[in-house]
Amino acid sequence: MIMNENYKILGKYIKDMSSETPDIETFMFVKDYISKYQLKIDINSKAVKNKLIEINTTLKFEDKDENVKKSFFEIVFATIIKVADEIKEKKDLEKIVLCDVQKDIYPDLETSFLNLLHNSGYPGVKFEKKIDFEKLYNQKFN
Repeated sequence: MIMNENYKILGKYIKDMSSETPDIETFMFVKDYISKYQLKIDINSKAVKNKLIEINTTLKFEDKDENVKKSFFEIVFATIIKVADEIKEKKDLEKIVLCDVQKDIYPDLETSFLNLLHNSGYPGVKFEKKIDFEKLYNQKFN
């Protein structure tokens, strides 16, 4: 269990995982084209009760171009945290949810998602850029 002064992670699991490649023609096309796919992240959270928060981090790896042939990959990773009683400010809570927890769980999330892609027939896929949650958070709120 990961401990932090402000919160602790009580559990994390893959809530949903999806890989869709409709046919062999699409597979052959995507194999050559997957390097153009982009990683998109979405984070939302909801209070459960007594300082418990469920955070859902969704990663999508998708074709931004208007190709007819495309594959679709998505993972929804749920994390349950308990927030310390001292945390009262909305801003502090947002930073925990959008930044601190994400940094803790991202290695597991990325590994799970890459395994999905590799097991779906795309063994060469790597995510070159590490997601900088600190930077994303600062862009959103500053």
